[in-house]
Amino acid sequence: MRVVIAEDAVLLREGLVGLLERFGHTVAASVGDAVSLVAAVEEHRPDIVVVDVRMPPGFTDEGLRAALVLRTAHPELAVLVLSQYVEQTYAAELLGSGRGTGVGYLLKERIGDVGEFVDALVRVAEGGTVIDPEVVRQLLSGRRDPLRRLTPRELEVLALIAEGRANASIARALFVTDAAVAKHIASIFAKLDLPPAADGHRRVLAVLAYLQAEPR
Repeated sequence: MRVVIAEDAVLLREGLVGLLERFGHTVAASVGDAVSLVAAVEEHRPDIVVVDVRMPPGFTDEGLRAALVLRTAHPELAVLVLSQYVEQTYAAELLGSGRGTGVGYLLKERIGDVGEFVDALVRVAEGGTVIDPEVVRQLLSGRRDPLRRLTPRELEVLALIAEGRANASIARALFVTDAAVAKHIASIFAKLDLPPAADGHRRVLAVLAYLQAEPR
């Protein structure tokens, strides 16, 4: 894959470059601010960008806002956001962009598990959705409809779907059969009133409904 990295911390940026190249990916550019990120994407047209939330000059949410700009201009561009915290203001908007495909939001501590991080990167580049469990927890804090229609077990299944897990992985995590997971997912789709569609698209719609429920 062709990757553009945007991270203001030089050591982490160079570490990501080395890591991705070691796994056979091409880092087309590595930059330290949001303006340079937008320029690099326009120049190199990568398959995916890896972007930090906090970047110069304000070190607030410049990277996340740049990611939204890029997703608007290039809906097919995959985006994996890395952060030390959950920026709730724009996170749900980013996760809903591009119909919720090819997007991920991970906390930086996940980079420590190299295999898991690279796997997440590939899944996002291939059109998947990967959301850190802590991001899910914070975005769902204090939320209700349509979630109140789901059982506790269905909420567990939906949280794991939001992490980008396939049915077999969900079954292993919950110590149930694949058939039980499929039954829970079918019930979730029905309770969230999701229209008939390819299961992959309905999974994305379910996650978005989960993240965008009205606060109490």
